[in-house]
Amino acid sequence: MAGLYFEEFTVGQSVKTIGRTISEDAIFSFAGLTGDFNQIHTDAAFASKTQFGQRIAHGLLGMSISVGLIMQTGLLEGTVLAFREIQDWRFVKPFFIGDTVHAILTISETKALPRIGGGSLIASVEARNQNDEVCQKGTLNLLVLSKPK
Repeated sequence: MAGLYFEEFTVGQSVKTIGRTISEDAIFSFAGLTGDFNQIHTDAAFASKTQFGQRIAHGLLGMSISVGLIMQTGLLEGTVLAFREIQDWRFVKPFFIGDTVHAILTISETKALPRIGGGSLIASVEARNQNDEVCQKGTLNLLVLSKPK
């Protein structure tokens, strides 16, 4: 599926992604990639004594999965120029091993930028678990191509 052009997005438009389950392997791969081996993520005995009672996924792993799920919708396939900014990202509650993440993207603002041949989209994102609880939320600022003339 080809992505939508800037002009095809409307304020209030909302999309729910498919889900992806966070595995123990994903947490250890992310730890290896980033060098963040904090015990709350990697040590089951340590994590069992915390307020969470178990290991939690890295916050940035949850955010990264959410962005990946948004890309998998095809909405931005071949039309996104750049992710300009991730703003006000909040980690509301943790994702645990075995949780299934899905994201809801809602367009809140559009601004044409003819000089770049596209426009800016501001979109709120909620990353939710399998119980539809908001675990993370924030705002994306994206540059998207205009429809060819």
